[in-house]
Amino acid sequence: MKIVIGSDHGGFSGKEFCKKWLQKAGHEVADFGCYSTDPVDYPDIAQLVAEAVVRREYDKGVLLDGFSGAVCLAANKVPGARAVAAYNSVSARFAAAHDDCNILCLGGKTHGEVALAEMLQVFFSTQYEGGRHDGRLAKITAIERKYSR
Repeated sequence: MKIVIGSDHGGFSGKEFCKKWLQKAGHEVADFGCYSTDPVDYPDIAQLVAEAVVRREYDKGVLLDGFSGAVCLAANKVPGARAVAAYNSVSARFAAAHDDCNILCLGGKTHGEVALAEMLQVFFSTQYEGGRHDGRLAKITAIERKYSR
């Protein structure tokens, strides 16, 4: 799978771990930054990743900041992005299975490497279930269209 990853400075260390984990799992990974712990603005990285995923240049994206919420908030401003801030393997599974999430957001300061690896494994091995969830996602798309004029 082609995956794009990005973080702000608070998620940098976690991003580096996730990037290596994904590569070892056989994924092709593009890193959109940041590239150190020097302060950067998370909306810039989140926008780059979300736009690339929505344009289908990558199959999925992973974003990290200190706690996963800020990058999620920014990524979801891009119409077509379905970013979910996962906080454990259950939320990562539901993000994939129920929400057909295309960007997984993780906390570099709130999750250790074991938790990050578990959430990545669950998210990338879980298929979207479709069915009853299709109508709900259609409603989300309708909301995006209404407010994206």
